[in-house]
Amino acid sequence: MKRSINKVAVLGSGIMGSRIACHFANIGVEVLLLDIAPKELSPEEQAKGLTLDKPAVKNRIVNTALQTAVKTNPSPVYSKKVLNKIKTGNFDDDMAKIAGFDWVIEVVVENLDIKKKVFEQVEQFRKPGTLITSNTSGIPIHLMAEGRSEDFKAHFCGTHFFNPPRYLKLLEIIPTPYTKPEIVDFLMHYGDKFLGKTTVLCKDTPAFIANRVGVYSIMALLHLVEKLDLTVEEVDKFTGPALGRPKSATFRTSDVVGLDTMIKVAKGLYDNCPDDKAHELFKLPEYVKKMEENKWLGDKTKQGFYKKTKTADGKTEILALDLKTLAYKPQQKVKSTTLEMTKPVENLRERMKIFAKGKDKAGELFRHSSFGLFEYVSDRIPEISDELYRIDDAMRAGFGWELGPFELWDAVGVKEAIEGMEQYGNKAAAWVHEMLDAGNTAFYKVEGGVKKYYDIPTKSYKALPGTDDFIILDNIRENKTLWKNSGVSIIDLGDGILNVEFHTKMNTIGGDVISGINKAIDMAEKDYRGLVIGNDGANFSAGANVGMIFMMAVEQEWDELNMAIRMFQNTSMRIRYSSIPVVVAPHNLTLGGGCEFSLHADHVQLSAETYMGLVEFGVGVIPGGGGTKEFALRASDEYKDDQIVQNALKDRFLTIGMAKVSTSGYEAYELGYLQKDKFSISMNRNRLLADAKAKAIELAEAGYTKPVQRTDIKVLGKQGLGIVYAGANSMYAGHFISEHDKKISEKLGYVMCGGDLSAPTEVSEQYLLDLEREAFLSLAGERKSLERIQSIITKGKPLRN
Repeated sequence: MKRSINKVAVLGSGIMGSRIACHFANIGVEVLLLDIAPKELSPEEQAKGLTLDKPAVKNRIVNTALQTAVKTNPSPVYSKKVLNKIKTGNFDDDMAKIAGFDWVIEVVVENLDIKKKVFEQVEQFRKPGTLITSNTSGIPIHLMAEGRSEDFKAHFCGTHFFNPPRYLKLLEIIPTPYTKPEIVDFLMHYGDKFLGKTTVLCKDTPAFIANRVGVYSIMALLHLVEKLDLTVEEVDKFTGPALGRPKSATFRTSDVVGLDTMIKVAKGLYDNCPDDKAHELFKLPEYVKKMEENKWLGDKTKQGFYKKTKTADGKTEILALDLKTLAYKPQQKVKSTTLEMTKPVENLRERMKIFAKGKDKAGELFRHSSFGLFEYVSDRIPEISDELYRIDDAMRAGFGWELGPFELWDAVGVKEAIEGMEQYGNKAAAWVHEMLDAGNTAFYKVEGGVKKYYDIPTKSYKALPGTDDFIILDNIRENKTLWKNSGVSIIDLGDGILNVEFHTKMNTIGGDVISGINKAIDMAEKDYRGLVIGNDGANFSAGANVGMIFMMAVEQEWDELNMAIRMFQNTSMRIRYSSIPVVVAPHNLTLGGGCEFSLHADHVQLSAETYMGLVEFGVGVIPGGGGTKEFALRASDEYKDDQIVQNALKDRFLTIGMAKVSTSGYEAYELGYLQKDKFSISMNRNRLLADAKAKAIELAEAGYTKPVQRTDIKVLGKQGLGIVYAGANSMYAGHFISEHDKKISEKLGYVMCGGDLSAPTEVSEQYLLDLEREAFLSLAGERKSLERIQSIITKGKPLRN
């Protein structure tokens, strides 16, 4: 079916509607955002003598909602520039405009009668064949379709985005019995490829998949707190990153989302799932009822499980709720032998085995909650899903779990967990026992580089659908690794393309990574046709190994440090000047050296969520891996008609000097980290490596030719230095920067201006690299720089004068 989405109408501009509109604008779609017109004037409107029929009044609700959304942090837009894609209006005057739109998304209040009234209005103007969906979190989808035309029903289904839509990757697709299969297929594909979502096909059951399982998990935990005598601090410590869950864990997440939201879904499940074995768990514990009565709902009411307050000396303090007395008290430090044992274990699945055997509160909570969860999800098949992998997908994408319930079960061991479950009064569904009896010991397995899941109806393993378009290094690493050291693995991606994967802590860059990249380029130049630098880690790279720099500087091993920086620079240059195309695939944190490698790539295939920046100023030095040189080169390329455009230098200088980090892949371009026609963005992080590989093949097949090093970089010399020094002195005199910041600024300017040349001159890349390395080394030995580096290592804030 040929269908394209160029224009989307979003009906309802509340928290979800406005942010859904923003996300469609993020991907370049034209958006019409509508809401109701006010029924009475505001005091400000009355003072201006306005009337209800004035456009400014009629669109006040929608415009205010959009403005509020854009001001939130983190932002719902990749760049403020995308807002020109959004037009606003109201249901009374502008509903007829939806006739020209490809997709109409209803996001009004969660009330079936109100939604039906909106759909009646939509049907008056909607063009036949237009997609129409509802973003409900729980109202049965089929009830909304009642009374609508056959064409409406055929093109209607639920599309449940999770909030915030830009950041949470889950999109649940919920068809009705009337929805055309090709409409479902289209939405599943579009959500994945263009919206960057993990699209999960759901049945039209209460709370669908993610909220059904997620709210069960939270409610079970709320009841366990009393049973196991746990504190708020203990629960959040035991159910956070150590368990592969978000840093906000359980209670902090509840505060952010709003306790009322969780209560609403829990009450809905209690009312609508009378036959659920966990039915009684959806009843609120007494302390939660009391919090609801007190309106302690979290951040929206300024207090929930935590409360921010001020101490007597004016410092901010976050208090935790005592669940027994319902009084707020200073947070207590949590100690746990089990947690200590998990700290050195990087592999999450191995950590789960430690939790499962833990002898303290952390272990006890893990067993109680996990064994109950295993029983619950096994019982939900086939009620909420016929396939177990959909439940895992939903929980990873919607709740930020690194391991879905069945993946967690595999990590503990299916058979071992069942034995433990029986001791805790939990029982796995019959199909799990049948799976084990047939000799199948896990829910997932990898065969020939393909991940497969256990298919219950056929009692066999099937390949995970949709993953043909992905490259998942976990699945191929064992059989496709050609070379590795302590910092990298070189993996054959097939079709003549190699991949360099970092696997240091935070993917920081040290000698092992440098060595691995050079080895990969050697191999690719000899026997392959392209190279990708990318990984499946949480971040692309947090930058250079500052601990190594610190130790060399403290020991005054200047020759060794000089050699290390030279190797870093040479590697960046080799990425650019190898005889094969090199594509860098950054995502999430791409800082310092990770950014510098990206600056030198033939092409950057980056995730939409990439936070890229040259942040070396924060540790008292300048970019030393070619980043300063590269910004001088790019400033030179922006000079027009042989006239020195000082603003080009100033903008580049300030980007480094202020350690600017992009808030998205698109903003990385606006900050100058990416070059026009030399970058592409993958909306879906799962597609990143496959897209990077495809770009490397494209460059190779286009007849890639090794570039020639630049010798025509125009620098300003003393003319530019005068501007830099005057600016730095002015900032220092005004007490905006420290003396050390002034020194760093002058060193940065010295490199970017090409030194103290008497007149604007053309220089080579190597000339600038030598200046860059010299400046880096001189700053690295400064006491203030060492203090800043040490503070980073010890996880404190950089020290300032």
